[in-house]
Amino acid sequence: MSHTGTAGPPGVDVVVVGAGVVGLSIAWRARARHGLAVTVVDPAPGTGASHAAAGMLTPVSELQYGEESLLRLSIESARRYPEFAAELADAAGLPSGYRACGTIAVALDADDRAVLKDLHAYQERLGLRSDRLTSRECRRLEPMLSPAITGGLHVEDDHQIDNRALVAALLAACARAGVTIVREGVERVLVADERAYGVRLRDGRALTADQVLLAAGCRSAHIPGLPPEVVPPVRPVKGEILRLSVPPALRPLLSRNIRGVVKGGSMYLVPRANGELVIGATEHDLGFDTGVTAGGVYELLRDAHELVPGVTELPLVETIAGLRPGSPDNAPILGRSALAGLVVATGHYRHGILLTPVTADTVADVLAHGTTPDLIAPFGPDRFTTSAARKVMA
Repeated sequence: MSHTGTAGPPGVDVVVVGAGVVGLSIAWRARARHGLAVTVVDPAPGTGASHAAAGMLTPVSELQYGEESLLRLSIESARRYPEFAAELADAAGLPSGYRACGTIAVALDADDRAVLKDLHAYQERLGLRSDRLTSRECRRLEPMLSPAITGGLHVEDDHQIDNRALVAALLAACARAGVTIVREGVERVLVADERAYGVRLRDGRALTADQVLLAAGCRSAHIPGLPPEVVPPVRPVKGEILRLSVPPALRPLLSRNIRGVVKGGSMYLVPRANGELVIGATEHDLGFDTGVTAGGVYELLRDAHELVPGVTELPLVETIAGLRPGSPDNAPILGRSALAGLVVATGHYRHGILLTPVTADTVADVLAHGTTPDLIAPFGPDRFTTSAARKVMA
């Protein structure tokens, strides 16, 4: 295809805007599984929310009331993870970071225990597997938990992945498969004759393509060139995360993910096999601010200490804030937009890492075949095209 005024290399099948885990995984699947010619554009691949995340794969532990459709998608993605991770590691020649470890949700006081009791009842109504634990049973599984813990839930099938290992593996797999990575910013999406046909880069180059995949996370709504009615309604939701190091003599401090309900709030501790301990996460709607605050660090360490007193003896090696891409209904935006040639994969909010396998598989199918798999049909961009839906973002 050709358009007047474009220049640069010959057009490809797909140009992907955004190189987080979502954009990279779809690019890899589209190239390796379907043979599409794919170019990914991002000034700093893998350094956004994908870099800051904790990597929890916990659809049952993180269940929210009223999100049954999202739960089905999340459970299906978790089911695909072992095969996805193994295939990725083989394709990349690098570990993918997947770890089957299980999760314990714990309560600090009686009110928190009531919250977990309600959550367990909701899980049971939906046919989900979790086991109620006494305080003593929690500490039998995880001896470093505080004696003040009043009870918990054991979710044996909620696991984790090292998000930074995942990013490195995806970059390597893309390179081996023949995906082109262009480390440059996108100035605008190119649209003519009511069709997206590529992007113009900040250095002036134009990349043309049969299809454009918008996978730029919370910045997906801020890339010029698109008609207003197809701009995905995503917003940045800031989350601060801490990384601590467990000295070899103290390992394993924890063997499983710990999800805590502490005085009504929620936080988590994710132990890595290499001795890293990830603690998160705060949640604030503060635009594109990525500063780490003293208050955020204090709150996370305070609550972590309530659950696992030994954490305050560990070296604090990193504080970081990432920007989750939130949508009006907290669910991802996946599939073909109303603009011909434009496919969207954004709005994953808290679940970008968890939803990576199912997003990669289904959106790559959309790019290759033009049809929307039933699994992601409830999450299409068209659900936000009404004025009423747009007002949610105001």
